[in-house]
Amino acid sequence: MNLYFRFALLFLWRIGHCKRIDFLGTSKINYRVLPLDCDINLHLTNSRYPAFMDLARTYMIAEIGLMKQFLKNKWLPIVNAAEFTYIRDIKPFEKFTIETKIVGWDEKYFYIEHRMVTARGLHCIAHVRGVFMCHGKQVPLETLITAAGYTGNMPELPAEVVKWKQFLQLKKERNI
Repeated sequence: MNLYFRFALLFLWRIGHCKRIDFLGTSKINYRVLPLDCDINLHLTNSRYPAFMDLARTYMIAEIGLMKQFLKNKWLPIVNAAEFTYIRDIKPFEKFTIETKIVGWDEKYFYIEHRMVTARGLHCIAHVRGVFMCHGKQVPLETLITAAGYTGNMPELPAEVVKWKQFLQLKKERNI
């Protein structure tokens, strides 16, 4: 429930006052672990990581300068796949930063990296693969890239994302 309040705060305050970053820049947003974010082990529960990352991606869209177009055009972000590597736990009341950036794209998907960091170091790295939809159809990647004003070359995907992408394709082929 408390993420609804954080989502409302994100839209009512943070998005209107965010700085502008480059399309391939790193977005940073800070949060604190509240008691309702914790599980019985007294650390940030695993289910909260992707929820916080949803907020971080929304903030990144605003920092890139695309939020008005997303709302106007009714573009909806859809996560197709995600992978998480948990390194260490985040304690109650601890402040953490989510660093979010687009690491590349292919003919269909964007690939986004999240890093959750505290003063004690890196806690989680996650990769998310997603698309943007409008009225049941995928918004062409070129449309989004152009809307963001990006004119550079497509970055080379990191090696771990290339391997993950291959793994996802193998899973799909074996389960059809």
